[in-house]
Amino acid sequence: MSDNHAAHMHGAGDQAASESWMTAAQLLQDAAPLTIPEGASGMTIQVEWEPGDPGTPPHRHSGPAFGYVVEGAVRFELEGEPERVVEAGGTFWEPGGDVIHYQDGNALSDARTRFVVTMMCAPGKPMLELVSKEELEQRAHLRAPRPTE
Repeated sequence: MSDNHAAHMHGAGDQAASESWMTAAQLLQDAAPLTIPEGASGMTIQVEWEPGDPGTPPHRHSGPAFGYVVEGAVRFELEGEPERVVEAGGTFWEPGGDVIHYQDGNALSDARTRFVVTMMCAPGKPMLELVSKEELEQRAHLRAPRPTE
């Protein structure tokens, strides 16, 4: 390690360089309250959907999940919230637990969509669990009204 690099790591150096960290980071999302399962592990995945792909069938995660759309647009819907489209540069999050994640597909019919998600997973649980048709019917009253097109 050079002396100059070591000096910057220890706080020495010119004032502008030492304050660059204050403007280098941009807050993209701030989610609260969070419930993280005891003993949870963290996992980051990248998902890429072809044009028009509906995405993962309705599912849930055992802990919270935080996403960032790298390119394209994600059709995103959580139980109790209206469907929305999150475009490149946008974020989404879900609390995990019992909440159903209805949609995460590509909102574009003419381009790929790619997003990155970091999830907290409860010990011994899969990254995601699909929701049965029967449970979807039982919980239909909890889903936000569908958009009319």
